[in-house]
Amino acid sequence: MLRGARSHLPASVAPAAVLAAALLSSFARCSLPGRGDPVASVLSPYFGTKTRYEDANPWLLVDPVAPRRDPELLAGTCTPVQLVALIRHGTRYPTTKQIRKLKQLQGLLQTRESRDGGSQVAAALAEWPLWYGDWMDGQLVEKGRQDMRQLALRLAALFPDLFSRENYDRLRLITSSKHRCVDSSAAFLQGLWQHYHPGLPPPDVSDMECDPPRINDKLMRFFDHCEKFLTDVERNETALYHVEAFKTGPEMQKVLQKVAATLQVPVNSLNADLIQVAFFTCSFDLAIKGVHSPWCDVFDVDDARVLEYLNDLKQYWKRSYGYTINSRSSCNLFQDIFLHLDKAVEQKQRSQPVSSPVILQFGHAETLLPLLSLMGYFKDKEPLTAYNFEEQVNRKFRSGHIVPYASNLIFVLYHCDNAQSPEEQFQIQLLLNEKVLPLAHSQRPVGLYEELKTHYRDILQSCQTSKECSPPKANITSDEL
Repeated sequence: MLRGARSHLPASVAPAAVLAAALLSSFARCSLPGRGDPVASVLSPYFGTKTRYEDANPWLLVDPVAPRRDPELLAGTCTPVQLVALIRHGTRYPTTKQIRKLKQLQGLLQTRESRDGGSQVAAALAEWPLWYGDWMDGQLVEKGRQDMRQLALRLAALFPDLFSRENYDRLRLITSSKHRCVDSSAAFLQGLWQHYHPGLPPPDVSDMECDPPRINDKLMRFFDHCEKFLTDVERNETALYHVEAFKTGPEMQKVLQKVAATLQVPVNSLNADLIQVAFFTCSFDLAIKGVHSPWCDVFDVDDARVLEYLNDLKQYWKRSYGYTINSRSSCNLFQDIFLHLDKAVEQKQRSQPVSSPVILQFGHAETLLPLLSLMGYFKDKEPLTAYNFEEQVNRKFRSGHIVPYASNLIFVLYHCDNAQSPEEQFQIQLLLNEKVLPLAHSQRPVGLYEELKTHYRDILQSCQTSKECSPPKANITSDEL
């Protein structure tokens, strides 16, 4: 068992051959672009934080295990010496709150159907089995474990020296205390076991040679430990003003009327929250079971764009650029990443082996988004508001493209033998979801490590979590508006 864990880790998984067969079966059921029922694939780009990882990386639909080497990945005389990865958990069940809303909606449909009859879609939904139970409450599903095992196999193939068998006992894993993150870290280790022992079922994580993942919520759930964030944003009824305003705005009202007509229920029996959970149920059925749900037939692409924007508004104002504290609360995590990188540089300079060549940290979308915002990524010229939906059609901030299930932000530190100066010896690349992420300060695919540190000097030297997260003395206003 992990230190502080509140769940049992899976003891074993199927051998590689069985997994491969299961994968083929799963993908056969999914709606792929251009084949079979197209509706789910048409809606897939708009599921926000409920997006499947393979919808953000469509090449995985062809082969979910084969690594895709980004042509901009550094090669030649530069050797990767350390990898620090921040990984969101894999595909999960809906939360209890979402399941209860879905039951409420299902009850409304069944009552309506028995009384007045209904449309084909309404009839199909009334008979569609509601297989979600309260006990699921956001736990990792088998597809989520598969997400992690496959990611492990791809990264191990992409960086074979770092993930070598000799480095296995030097792996360092950190996780959030949430079941889905603990179980994701275990599944990742099982994927590595498969990499080292093809065809053999992995043992329980506690029996593996590497150190078990350690729980650290101050790093992986820093938002729970930041009083200023909790006061100004989490518990502040007005902090998500634009989310609530958009729910009653013209775009959302149009969706409500269309859905009410499709389901043949009174408009006043629906609200934006019920509509959103219905939309997410389409995504959950696709992501978890690989099936096309009748809930997908309720919506078209125009509806999906509106519902995606509603989700993005929440992420923007609660986890990103809406308020400065959203990102500043992640300073401790950012600094911790650079402490690892600094230590690796120091060890290489002394001709010592890097003590932790691979560091894996398992968290949430709420862990990744603030950190990416702190680093200056995906910031639009104008803030997202309840009133500029049309103007934001081509926005950078689309959460489903940034933090789908199993999303990952990876720092790769390189040592370059033929460097012309000491500063050029150590270079750095960032990968987001296995694709090279241009450095914010230069827009180049690779840069000098010291230059990156200079760019983020303020965060690394001046951002102190204890001060940033001190309770506010007055009511806040938006940092953007």
